[in-house]
Amino acid sequence: MPREFAAPSRTPKGGIPYQYFPVDPGFKEDHWIQRAEAKPGAPAVVHHIVVFIVPKGEFFNPDAPGATLCGTAPGDMPLELAPGLAKKVPAGARLIFQMHYTPNGKPYHDQSSVALIFAKEPPRHRVLTKPIYNPSFITHLDKIPAGAANYQIESEHIFKENSYLLSFMPHMHLRGKDFLYEAIYPDGKKKILLSVPHYNFGWQSVYRLAEPLAMPKGAKLHCIAHFDNSANNPNNPDPAQSVTWGDQTWEEMMIGWIDYYQEGKKP
Repeated sequence: MPREFAAPSRTPKGGIPYQYFPVDPGFKEDHWIQRAEAKPGAPAVVHHIVVFIVPKGEFFNPDAPGATLCGTAPGDMPLELAPGLAKKVPAGARLIFQMHYTPNGKPYHDQSSVALIFAKEPPRHRVLTKPIYNPSFITHLDKIPAGAANYQIESEHIFKENSYLLSFMPHMHLRGKDFLYEAIYPDGKKKILLSVPHYNFGWQSVYRLAEPLAMPKGAKLHCIAHFDNSANNPNNPDPAQSVTWGDQTWEEMMIGWIDYYQEGKKP
């Protein structure tokens, strides 16, 4: 990060808004990234980091498939791609650090960083990252009712090109109960790709496939999550309140992150 951030000792009302720090890596030519690791400067108060790529002359769009470089959260792992696969940081691009801070009673100064390992040769495929979420939930049209012990929220992504899946990372907050990824193929056949029956906000792991999985054009990736907003959930901040989408940990999210590449596309 270009400068330190002074994280306060106590959480202000409404929480600390996400902080954004632009970084110019000074790349004069395109760079292909095979491995990347986001490292907190003050791990005691850095809940998560997401490092985004903003090409020269473009506006910041975190939902763009090529926007996410890497990140870290409790239990997460660095980006590691097989030979022949890489993410692209174009010449002149900026990196944007999205920082989520959670005070713990002591003041800290944080200056987080990211480490990059370049591919040794031009890749065969460009890896993209996609967040899959429910528009009704993110716009607060849908919310988790107070006391609901098994509230279901779904999201989906339809592949517009023949693609190959590489990894999954389900993301929810303290009421997250379970998360499932299901493929629905153009012929109607269904296949469970990942089931996380006991989601743990304190251990948000990425799940990497042993081999890339083909998702033909028109195939749907269907995500199903359940939330426990009841008093039986010991992690629930307040079972008497309905819950909407929000950045803070006492609010909720439902994102089915995926890494993939498109068949036949030039890197």
